[in-house]
Amino acid sequence: MPYRKELKKVAIFGSGPIVIGQAAEFDYAGTQACLALKEEGIEVVLINHNPATIMTDESIADVVYMEPMTVENVTRILEKEQPDGVIGSLGGQTGLNLTINLYEDGVFERLGIEVLGTSVESIQQGEDREQFRKLMRDIGEPISESKIATTLEEALQHATAIGYPIMIRPAYTLGGEGGGFAYSADQLTDIVERGLSLSPISQVLIERSMRGWKEIEYEVMRDEKDTCMIVCNMENVDPVGIHTGDSIVVAPSQTLTDNQYQLLRNVSIKVIRALGVIGGCNIQFGLDPESDDYQIIEVNPRVSRSSALASKATGYPIARMAAKCSIGYALSEIPNPITETTTAAFEPALDYLVVKLPRFPFDKFPEGERSLGTQMKATGEVMALDRSFEGALNKAIRSMETHVYALSDGLPVTCTHEQLVSNLTHPTDERLFYIAEAFKEGWSVEDVHAYTFIDYWFLNKIKRVINVEQLLLSEPLSKELLLKAKRLNISDGWIAKATNKSEEAIRSLRKAYRIQPGMKQVDTCAAEFEAMTPYYYSTYLGEHEGSQSSSPAIVILGSGPIRIGQGIEFDYASVKATMKAKELGYRTVVINNNPETVSTDFSVADTLYFEPLTAEDVLAVIDKEHVAGVAVQFGGQSAISLASELERAGVPILGTSVSSIHLVEDRGAFYSLLQDLEIPSIPGGRAWNKEQLVSTAKELAYPLLVRPSYVTGGQHMQILSSEYALQQYVDALHISSEQWWPLLLDSFIEGKECEVDVICNGNEIVIPGIMEHLERAGVHSGDSTTVYPPQTIDEREQQLLVAYARKLSEALGVQGLMNIQYVIQDGMVYVLEVNPRASRTVPVISKVTGIDVVGWAMEALLPAHAKFPVTGLVAEKEYVALKRPIYSARKLKGVDHAVGPNMKSTGETLTLSETMDQLYATHGIDSRDLGLLVSMPVSKIEEALPHLERLVGEGTSLYAPKGSYQELVKHNVPVIEIEKEASMMKKAITEKRVQAVLSLPHMEQKEAEFGSLVRELAVNHGLQCFTHLDQVQWITNETQSRPLQSMQEWLAVEHHIKGDGSSETTRSQKERFSHS
Repeated sequence: MPYRKELKKVAIFGSGPIVIGQAAEFDYAGTQACLALKEEGIEVVLINHNPATIMTDESIADVVYMEPMTVENVTRILEKEQPDGVIGSLGGQTGLNLTINLYEDGVFERLGIEVLGTSVESIQQGEDREQFRKLMRDIGEPISESKIATTLEEALQHATAIGYPIMIRPAYTLGGEGGGFAYSADQLTDIVERGLSLSPISQVLIERSMRGWKEIEYEVMRDEKDTCMIVCNMENVDPVGIHTGDSIVVAPSQTLTDNQYQLLRNVSIKVIRALGVIGGCNIQFGLDPESDDYQIIEVNPRVSRSSALASKATGYPIARMAAKCSIGYALSEIPNPITETTTAAFEPALDYLVVKLPRFPFDKFPEGERSLGTQMKATGEVMALDRSFEGALNKAIRSMETHVYALSDGLPVTCTHEQLVSNLTHPTDERLFYIAEAFKEGWSVEDVHAYTFIDYWFLNKIKRVINVEQLLLSEPLSKELLLKAKRLNISDGWIAKATNKSEEAIRSLRKAYRIQPGMKQVDTCAAEFEAMTPYYYSTYLGEHEGSQSSSPAIVILGSGPIRIGQGIEFDYASVKATMKAKELGYRTVVINNNPETVSTDFSVADTLYFEPLTAEDVLAVIDKEHVAGVAVQFGGQSAISLASELERAGVPILGTSVSSIHLVEDRGAFYSLLQDLEIPSIPGGRAWNKEQLVSTAKELAYPLLVRPSYVTGGQHMQILSSEYALQQYVDALHISSEQWWPLLLDSFIEGKECEVDVICNGNEIVIPGIMEHLERAGVHSGDSTTVYPPQTIDEREQQLLVAYARKLSEALGVQGLMNIQYVIQDGMVYVLEVNPRASRTVPVISKVTGIDVVGWAMEALLPAHAKFPVTGLVAEKEYVALKRPIYSARKLKGVDHAVGPNMKSTGETLTLSETMDQLYATHGIDSRDLGLLVSMPVSKIEEALPHLERLVGEGTSLYAPKGSYQELVKHNVPVIEIEKEASMMKKAITEKRVQAVLSLPHMEQKEAEFGSLVRELAVNHGLQCFTHLDQVQWITNETQSRPLQSMQEWLAVEHHIKGDGSSETTRSQKERFSHS
């Protein structure tokens, strides 16, 4: 049947900011859904306050609301827009929970809005543990022995009845948050208390552990005609017990018998029919490795992370098809966009193998708790395709961008037998490399299986790779050995390291021996039908069948896996650059390896290569394409770090020269440039070894900011107050590793900080706007609360910012984008840092100003580029925009989430308003009748006094442990003493006496540990935790309401572009920033 013509306007709920467990996969899903509905002439209203996404770009939806995704806000939007229907199943757990809450509040019924696709009743049956258990019993399908608990007492009783070990799963939480394994009543108590507090309905499932069973997933589609089909089945290499988001996953499954595959396929269809899901559904099974016994673990009655992986693995766009089904289409009526000759009801067939590896944040947080369980910890993932498991695994390893290029390369030091046993038994993010180490030490496959429960098939494949890597270390590199290694897709870089040669030498040797990869096409049908869409992967197993186009192509390098410091913002830039190049008539090629993103949707570029972002793999693509130039400035550090090697290989780099890119990273040369240009800079230096580091620090004087070169997200960046702190930093960094040198040292100036994104074409510059950080210098820009337009930067300072940007652009010959960060102290404007590439603020400034920043930058990279419509600093808009960082602190145990120079946030939100006071009222917490726990160094109390006295005057009750308490009493501030013990702090929180925490980091170790404990307690109990004095302004008694407007309405506010390097100020600074 055709789609339902009565649907004129549909609202789609996004998933909000990126957090662990809910990342770019929902930008991909939402973007596909918006475009699928617009194709049918339906007006699309999108509600999502994540500014980093492509789905919130003006080209995707008709109307976009950047509003906090609360029931109250969304109700007001629905009342205003009056859509005919809503789709909530494409916005992850956020969208699903919002849909259920609106339904239960009667909003849909009152407004006459239909929930499209899967019904709310079906969602509840899939999400509510008790309802799901009952449904499975009704249809005769096995689920793990389990009990529902809504109190700790119930949970303890159920655990005793079932028997330990126990798995705990909270209802309606994201990424397994609040869940885990318990081997004792004490462990159960800790997990259940947390799980009940995190579950929106205070419900946890207590179930018998299936640890050691195989975990299998099926992605299923169903339409209103009850047609069902399997898009893909996937097998977790890790057995049940590790969250699927943290597991190594292969598609299709490799160790199931045909009987097992068909059995679970039939059960999947039976389950989706029983639930009544319309669209996509993910079903997870536990399968006994010793029999055909299985149990259903859980069902996601929505598009999920696994859906994105299945879509990219097969080329079948699940979210697009789900959106079409939700408006009435049958699967048999929707064409398959890859073949254009089959329909969406045709099940994909794969003649290749896909491996997904999770990307963890522990390179940034080595102090974090690395053990893996039912609660997800990975920030992102990579996907690799090849004709063998070994080849795909090796490609995935080097896609991770962790300076590891082979299985033998994964551990920095060798380990003892006891360490091997411990790490194989208790999985961490490094278990794959401990398995490799065990095989290097001569362990048998049977021995490794006994500790890991990983299937023999996978272990034999891993051992095969290790055997060849050991041959490379011990034997001369013959043609036969090189061919054997490359058929397993062992990297040139590791072969070079093992044979004591350069990577360029290995590449030349391969070419001389004619050992080159071929490109294979992803076609969804194992070559049964001709594919229309050029979507490729490389392999050393099979003939080349790649792109035959002779027209010159622009290659856009993506940004790889999402990790803290390099997130979805760079995928936004990659996609926008690709769209602009296509619009200008160029053939576009995208290279990337992240299955969650929009850039790896095969419909974005003319040709997509799913490949690692290494020089070897990128050059392999370039060898097969007629390349006019490579754009490296849109893919973050992943892309720009390849510029030198690509240029050395003769590849034309578009935009800013490689020499200029290096100049800004070379601190010595950069300081000299600033001096030549008469631009004030913060004194600094660099060190190539430990001795230089200490001597340079003495020359500069403490406090100092220290960091490695060529990193993103402030990785390993710290503020040091003494030589002792410097020594601790050196010891913690594994400083012997060459990858961190040289280290950069700067004097630390605690002024106000701001940044600009500059678009340059070689002659002119455009600065869309200045973004001011609300926290002073010392907080990473990615973790700063940022406001546009600036609130405290005066006209003279703004003119200096623009003048310095112009000087730098001319001196560096910047073409495209450049981000500059400034510190302002006592009227002096210092240039802090320059990045000649797209920054994470590009999506924000694009959306709040309405300027296509990436599009203008892409034009500037290409020949015969147009003149900019305006130059200089664009005049301010008539509103205030606020970007706020969002953290995944509860998922990362052991990580201190006090803000500082090392970025820790995983996502961000954007809100627009008429005044700052309205934003304080929206995002602040009420100071009246608030209980605030205060813990800070004594040296900070005096600076904090004005804030604390204001709060007390507004009705806040202060609590403080001994040191802070005594100092506050000295200054006559009313305060209640609280015993300096974790149990007493926890009691004050659980008794609701304390509802927020102000905890500033200490330098002294014992106090630092206590402060970290206080912050962890706050985070684990869902309390607002302020870790910088400048954040206290968010505790307020402001009550002003904001106007409810779409982005299109905000951008329609009249403004005047002056284009002369200055900006109009339409309201007084005092009015705009009254709390500062």
